[in-house]
Amino acid sequence: MSHATMTAVQAGVLCEFITRAFVAVDMPAADAASVAALMTEADLQGSDGHGVIRLAPYIRRIKAGGINLRPEIRVIEERAATALIDGDNGMGHLVMARAAQLAATKARTAGIGWVGSRLSNHAGPASLYARMALPQDMIGLYFAVGNANHLPPWGGLDMLLSTNPIAVAVPAGDEPPVVLDMATTVAAYGKVKAKAQRGEMMPEGWMIDRQGQPLLDPKRADEGFLLPIGGYKGYGLSLIVGLLAGTLNGAAMGRAVLDFNHDFETTTNTGQAIAMIDLAAFGDVAAFKQRVDTVVRDLRASERMPHVDRIWLPGEQSHAKRLAYARDGIPVGPALRRALDAVAAEIGIAPLA
Repeated sequence: MSHATMTAVQAGVLCEFITRAFVAVDMPAADAASVAALMTEADLQGSDGHGVIRLAPYIRRIKAGGINLRPEIRVIEERAATALIDGDNGMGHLVMARAAQLAATKARTAGIGWVGSRLSNHAGPASLYARMALPQDMIGLYFAVGNANHLPPWGGLDMLLSTNPIAVAVPAGDEPPVVLDMATTVAAYGKVKAKAQRGEMMPEGWMIDRQGQPLLDPKRADEGFLLPIGGYKGYGLSLIVGLLAGTLNGAAMGRAVLDFNHDFETTTNTGQAIAMIDLAAFGDVAAFKQRVDTVVRDLRASERMPHVDRIWLPGEQSHAKRLAYARDGIPVGPALRRALDAVAAEIGIAPLA
């Protein structure tokens, strides 16, 4: 799809629309504003599979009673550097913002803070929370169990694992921070959803059908499964992330994972974990950032293969999008706008301006 068919919406306008939508379905105003800000931030950094595109399914789940709008988010296990949070089936954004805040507090004292969560929900892109470490002069790491299984064990057919994402954010000095945000599958399922909504086909290598043949039509995604990154290594990584973010926290993993694309009522018991490492625990903060800048510049300036215009660092393209979208507005395609108009009509609010 050409960008000519996109309309640009200012971040503040999008955030205000999302806030109004959540308030209309009885979410407390302060919580609605917090969730809307994080969803808008997802779209600002180009994570379009995790931003406002999720508004309709979130509201469907809220209306079906699948999310607790007045959760008691509380710490149920705690030591000096660790904690386990019970999200009480609240919005995942609220649970993980609380977890990130607590991880930073603990890291400030202990050098590292690791906070796990259970009874949470989908919270948007992984990098959103790893990046919360950056203004604190910390390294952030985030792990989660995906909200539907789309990956079998290597060589198998039973879908027992998810896209189980990992994000790591490392502060730099004059360079943009190094921010890795990746699913343990070749593509996150959110990208499949975004392709389906835009009427685009998937590239070969994202999914295969149950006979092992390439699956290219995202509207037929239920007929197959996602492929892990790096073959059996990606399967192993998905398993480990699931054990860290799910099993360790008493959250859903394996057969216990609910497919939230088809069941809007049952509690997902989503598991996530966030860790923060205080740079000051390892020496001079400014010197560390200078060393990161050196590594970044060495990589970027290294010799390129023919026809390669530039070497990118993880997070650089998202950083560029954040700057451009903050200035010019967030691109919204016609299919997404129609979906948002339908949501607005259904819950009785003014449409997105």
